[in-house]
Amino acid sequence: MRGGIPGRRRPARYRGGVTTETVSGDEADTARRSTQPRQLIVTVYGLYSRESGGWLSVASLVSLLAELGVDEPAVRSSISRIKRRGILQARKEGGAAGYELSAEAVEILREGDERIFRRERATLGDGWVLAVFSVPESERHRRHVLRTQLTALGFGTAAPGVWVAPAHLRAATTSMLRRYDLDAYAEVFHAEHLAFGDLTDKIARWWDLDELHRLYEEFLGEHRAKLTRWTRPDERPDERDAFVDYVRVLTDWRRLPYCDPGLPAELLPPDWAGARAADLFFSLKTRLEARAHAYVSAGHRP
Repeated sequence: MRGGIPGRRRPARYRGGVTTETVSGDEADTARRSTQPRQLIVTVYGLYSRESGGWLSVASLVSLLAELGVDEPAVRSSISRIKRRGILQARKEGGAAGYELSAEAVEILREGDERIFRRERATLGDGWVLAVFSVPESERHRRHVLRTQLTALGFGTAAPGVWVAPAHLRAATTSMLRRYDLDAYAEVFHAEHLAFGDLTDKIARWWDLDELHRLYEEFLGEHRAKLTRWTRPDERPDERDAFVDYVRVLTDWRRLPYCDPGLPAELLPPDWAGARAADLFFSLKTRLEARAHAYVSAGHRP
């Protein structure tokens, strides 16, 4: 339906340490991503570990991931990779081996909650946040980190060294700049677009709307049948089914609000798949969240 447009910025793939994107997930197409143990583990930790101080026992994690079709060797291998990224730290509790979220990961997950579970889109009246940076050539590695992090937050590029996003991201932006010691290289402004040209056309240049639309359609195709299943009166899905479906749908959803930073609906195409994808996600969340939590609390707590 929609193809990529040459010259437009595509959502970045980043393989670094603990970043917003690492925790939000962005590693492959939806089908592959749904079976990525690392992404499923991060989702499970984000949903269920923070109630117990960010810690889960290895036994609990292996048991929960088994319900998602991930075997124990794959869980342990994935934990090792996640640990190397600085997301998890080994710790025993009551004699049981387990892993807890690092302080940095807890902070990023907290910020992620505000992003992932935010239903409202920005409006034109909210204005924009501009990030302008200048990094000396001798520290170009910092330039790469800065660009990577702004991309992971969902910024578009208005001009070389000038990045733009809806204004509600200003707190997340300043927090990220401080976290990575990049605040000395950037200026952050709350701005309005006054002139010139059609802002709708500019948005289509600053963000790859075709790619975003494709990602949303992919999400809809992967998870639409789940809502049908959970709304049919003749179906009797149980709490285990709720856990499996909720972890999978959240794993696939949580990277999308970082690719699309809540751009104003007035500036988006009338057939924008993002609106339908958000309706699907929040409808499933309403039906699954409490039941999934009950399943974990009943038999899989550390």
